[in-house]
Amino acid sequence: MGNESWSAVPHLTTALTGPLQEIESHLLQNQAGIERWFRAQWQQTPAPFYCSVDLRNAGFKLAPVDTNLFPAGFNNLNPDFTSLAVQAVQATLERICPSAGGVLIIPENHTRNLFYFESLATLVDILTKAGLRVRLGSLLPEITAPKPVDLPSGRKLTLEPLVRRDDKITVADFAPCFVLLNNDLSGGLPEILQNLGQPMVPPISLGWWNRLKSNHFAHYRRIALEFSELVHLDPWLIDPAFRKCGKINFEKREGEDCLVNYVDEVLAEVRIKYREYGIDQEPFAIVKADAGTYGMAIMSVKSADEVRALNRKQRNKMAHIKEGHAVTDIMVQEGVYTFETWGAKSAVAEPVVYMIDRFVVGGFYRVHTERRADENLNAPGMHFEPLAFAGPCCYPDPQQAPDANPNRFYAYGVIARLALLAAARELKADTSDKIQDKRERMSI
Repeated sequence: MGNESWSAVPHLTTALTGPLQEIESHLLQNQAGIERWFRAQWQQTPAPFYCSVDLRNAGFKLAPVDTNLFPAGFNNLNPDFTSLAVQAVQATLERICPSAGGVLIIPENHTRNLFYFESLATLVDILTKAGLRVRLGSLLPEITAPKPVDLPSGRKLTLEPLVRRDDKITVADFAPCFVLLNNDLSGGLPEILQNLGQPMVPPISLGWWNRLKSNHFAHYRRIALEFSELVHLDPWLIDPAFRKCGKINFEKREGEDCLVNYVDEVLAEVRIKYREYGIDQEPFAIVKADAGTYGMAIMSVKSADEVRALNRKQRNKMAHIKEGHAVTDIMVQEGVYTFETWGAKSAVAEPVVYMIDRFVVGGFYRVHTERRADENLNAPGMHFEPLAFAGPCCYPDPQQAPDANPNRFYAYGVIARLALLAAARELKADTSDKIQDKRERMSI
């Protein structure tokens, strides 16, 4: 999209229904306290290296629905804000590796996904502008020599074979200060990445081979409660209800009763809140794999009967995630409508906020012409248009109305940072568990 798109912001069709302006008004009135609270949180719990958060804006509710710790849409950000990303990387380096001169990126296992490679090229550009030498080390066994990748943008990347020397990984003739993981490890934890003696960010424990969405949203729930007390807000307005259903097999219909019961529970919980706020919409739930990304193994339901009525094709679709791995754990999450629309055709739009360390560096809208307001917008095979945010999400304008664009973007930045803080606490808890395990082994 050209520069003319950046000044445009999707229309919030329910902006006049009240509760959202209530959310934004609370954030505006408490900005100083909010920023002070965040500063204290980051001192206690440092943020992951980077993160993207999918938000849903229902007009009456603004909440995260997914938090990705290996973001792959950097090319969709407004290039006018690249300096924010560069400064954020420089600030992060002071914490993780002040003497850093080089970084080794481990990318996703793609060979032909040009959309991903455009994101990777933008990430390389940001790191290079921050003063780092950058190389790409591929986990793919077929990469046995440097492989150039030419991109539609005119940029070029070079994938190199990853090699391990003792407890360190690298590529030929390179000594990185740290390794940056841009591979979500949905396919499992490769042996070459195990028991390394060099810094890796984010740590491998946050890959989908180990991480669970339900754990993340449990941390987020506690944070939403803390934050809501600070700004005097009903936490439900920023927190989607959820339940975790473990040990399910869609193909064999095992664990189905658990799933049906939790869908009923979530829908009943949401129905009560809709009545409380006078919301004239039908509640829906999102049933999705508790691990994994790329919009796989996910469906929207408005009744538990829809779960029982799944046909074989639908069950097979829900049974596997990226790289064909079986789904065994399911999360049932409150569906949050998106009432932001774009263009003459009123295409559905969903904001995605990007952060490096604790800093918001921009975002974009996923704009779909073929999806409804109650459907997942990050779905395989679905075309979406990225619409770069017109503002950086960093600061509001208290002189304007609560739902003015700068204030809407600021609200996105606040809620996204709450999800980032949940990811930081995931990391802290995982680190604490490892230290405890090590102590126990030493005491035996």
